[in-house]
Amino acid sequence: KVGVVSFRTLKLTTPTFGDLNHLVAAVMSASTCCLRFPGQLNCDLRKLAVNMIPFPRLHFFMVGFAPLTSRGSQQYRSLTVPELTQQMFDAKNMMAAADPRHGRYLTCTALFRGRMSTKEVDEQMLNVQNKNSSYFVEWIPNNMKCAICDIPPKGLKMSVGFMGNSTCMQEVMKRVAEQFTAMFRRKAFLHWYTGEGMDEMEFTEAE
Repeated sequence: KVGVVSFRTLKLTTPTFGDLNHLVAAVMSASTCCLRFPGQLNCDLRKLAVNMIPFPRLHFFMVGFAPLTSRGSQQYRSLTVPELTQQMFDAKNMMAAADPRHGRYLTCTALFRGRMSTKEVDEQMLNVQNKNSSYFVEWIPNNMKCAICDIPPKGLKMSVGFMGNSTCMQEVMKRVAEQFTAMFRRKAFLHWYTGEGMDEMEFTEAE
């Protein structure tokens, strides 16, 4: 999926591993910025886990980032908070091979970076939730969390990282399950596992 983002969104005809790593690094940096830098609304990993996981087994997140820029390129125009928020929820900016429009958000977190007004961020998030209420489950009220870190990433004035706990992740699970079933039926690669002491029955039970 990161390759698809590089190809379609960033218009790179032949993305290299460096280009893909640039996107992964941007998302990882956004996810951990509150642990490393000061901010108005900081959030650590424990807060993320508490706010994002309504049930222990529903812990599969999709991540996104805005604005998406290719490696070494310069962002000429500063984006506003509304533009960042709009891009953040765009399926093109997601790093998972699943479309959030095919599911509903249980919870989500926006990790803003840069100098911005907390009030404006809160207004935008509320606005998104009110306008797109059909994409959020109604049985978890106030299911959007914000964090604001004062230090922007290198080369940008503002950015936002996104983490969403969405039911559309079932698309990824279904795809993996289908691929597993197809390979297990042919017993492909099974000898590597049985040779190390695993039993074939373990795979049947896992399925």
